[in-house]
Amino acid sequence: MSQRTEAEAIIRTHVLWAMGGGLIPLPLVDFAAVTAIQLEMLQQLARLYQVDYSQSTGKAFVSALTGTTIARLGASLVKAIPGIGTIIGGASMALTSGASTYAVGQVAINHFSNSGSLNNFAEEQLRKAYDSAFEKGKSYVSDLENEKDQAANIYQALEKLGKLKEMGVLTEEEFQAKKKQLLERL
Repeated sequence: MSQRTEAEAIIRTHVLWAMGGGLIPLPLVDFAAVTAIQLEMLQQLARLYQVDYSQSTGKAFVSALTGTTIARLGASLVKAIPGIGTIIGGASMALTSGASTYAVGQVAINHFSNSGSLNNFAEEQLRKAYDSAFEKGKSYVSDLENEKDQAANIYQALEKLGKLKEMGVLTEEEFQAKKKQLLERL
């Protein structure tokens, strides 16, 4: 596996974790969880690109990119509103957290690929790259959610096929053929 492919896999995993972290119903706890996920991702990417990493340089890098991230903080605080606030804040925080994590990861691998380190970065330049990657991250997160929905639909269809086979409606051959078709869509 190429270094870039491995880096993309690290980012994807952490984007999914960040989306889950954004759903934590407690205001500010979700924010702290997502920050920890981003730092873990940055540490893994630094290891992959053989860049020195420390907790303090990682925090400085993430803070320089994300700033105060008012949108994420706002989505987190909306969760304090009983009932509907938890739903709206959770959905918003999950999207924003995933997009932000994607952006941090993309900026890091581009910076590390160009011999950058966590000690030598031009904050303004990386911040612009982060803002651009954040917008792409929104689409990336949306695509991940669509993939998840598609996979769930396929698994439901597989369950129904299994029941039809058990009931004798489908033969083993028909079941295997349909199962193969469904699994190819994953």
